[in-house]
Amino acid sequence: MPARKKIIIMGAAGRDFHNFNTYFRDNEDYNVVAFTATQIPGIYGRKYPPQLSGTLYPEGIPIYPEEDITKLVKENEINEVVFAYSDLPNSYVMRKSALVNAAGADFILMGTNKTMIKSTKPVIAVCAVRTGCGKSQVSRKLFEILRKKGYSVACIRHPMPYDKDLTMQIIQRFASYEDLNRYNCTIEEREEYEPYIDMGGMIFAGVDYEKILREAEKEADIIIWDGGNNDFPFIRPDLWITITDPHRAGHELLYYPGELNARTADIIMINKVNTAKKEDIETVRNNIKRINPDAQIIDGISTIIAEDKDIIKGKRVLVIEDGPTVTHGGMKYGAGKIAAETWGAKEIIDPRSFAVGSIIDSFNKYTHLSNVLPALGYGTKQIQELEQTINNSDCDIVVSGTPIDITRVLKTNKPIVRVRYGVGEETAKELEKIVDSFISKNLA
Repeated sequence: MPARKKIIIMGAAGRDFHNFNTYFRDNEDYNVVAFTATQIPGIYGRKYPPQLSGTLYPEGIPIYPEEDITKLVKENEINEVVFAYSDLPNSYVMRKSALVNAAGADFILMGTNKTMIKSTKPVIAVCAVRTGCGKSQVSRKLFEILRKKGYSVACIRHPMPYDKDLTMQIIQRFASYEDLNRYNCTIEEREEYEPYIDMGGMIFAGVDYEKILREAEKEADIIIWDGGNNDFPFIRPDLWITITDPHRAGHELLYYPGELNARTADIIMINKVNTAKKEDIETVRNNIKRINPDAQIIDGISTIIAEDKDIIKGKRVLVIEDGPTVTHGGMKYGAGKIAAETWGAKEIIDPRSFAVGSIIDSFNKYTHLSNVLPALGYGTKQIQELEQTINNSDCDIVVSGTPIDITRVLKTNKPIVRVRYGVGEETAKELEKIVDSFISKNLA
């Protein structure tokens, strides 16, 4: 019997675990020596536990920082390194390939056939070419439309298993605010799960997506895959929708694996056409026509909804934005800044001089940020540092563009105006047409 190929999987606590579960876990041709982790603070130093790793790995699998990859490849005589995380410039991915190849191993990018799970229920997938395109608001609108038509819908979210104990996150079902506390959710997790709870819906996530899907199927007529970053679906869709962003025109061809989503989707939405430049909208449209000529292209209007917006006028404002959108998503601003400017803020302050701890580190890492504060909260300590940064800030009010009610996780000494993105009325009508066509093809 030939020796098992020795593998390392490079990831960020998401697709890396999924690729292992679906292809490598019970595969006797391979020996997964380690995972490496990056992008999310503090997710290395854990172990992928025996309860998830299967009979071939009775001791579990160690998770190291990605900085150790060259050393790990050489010391363990690794044959192949599987790259498995998302929202990265193509040049970044190829630099990692060069690093791994120089150390002696092959560099692998796994595709859809080996990693997608087949559902027994019809599936709509919503993905994007970059973080922050607006896929979550589209997913929630689809949920709302389908439920009004009398269907039971389960949303399955791309993973965010950041807890130290991964066995607590094998299957997660969120239907109440108590569930968010029970699973020790970070701010990033709450940003995705809380809006569904606000609508009276349910959303599933976790680590083992075969098990998650089977649980969701018990409760649903239709599954919505609510994608994360610009990753492609874990579950094989019957309808694939990809969201693009003309504020970052051209990125649909430049980021991994977002271009895959653009090339493969049945429907491409060019979102935020109400705020983008006409020439940027046309750049995206022409790029999509070139790489996916069979896709249906629709325009999307992204509207901003603000509570108590009248109190913004004339105030010195601290703007908080959705963390992933303005950090690795690369945006300089989001809904919060647009709302502050739209409703007459006197000044948007620079929060950097008020930052503490890991919030300082984030500003040093993401140097494109100057007048917005990312809503970072990967654990209790960082939430406390975010709270202290807000309370330190010399401002009259806070305009919060994160999708959650941030007062549920921290206490501030300043008034907060909550701002959210929604789907415009015309876009909602387009989505309803898409849903009607989907129903006639899959549930008639």
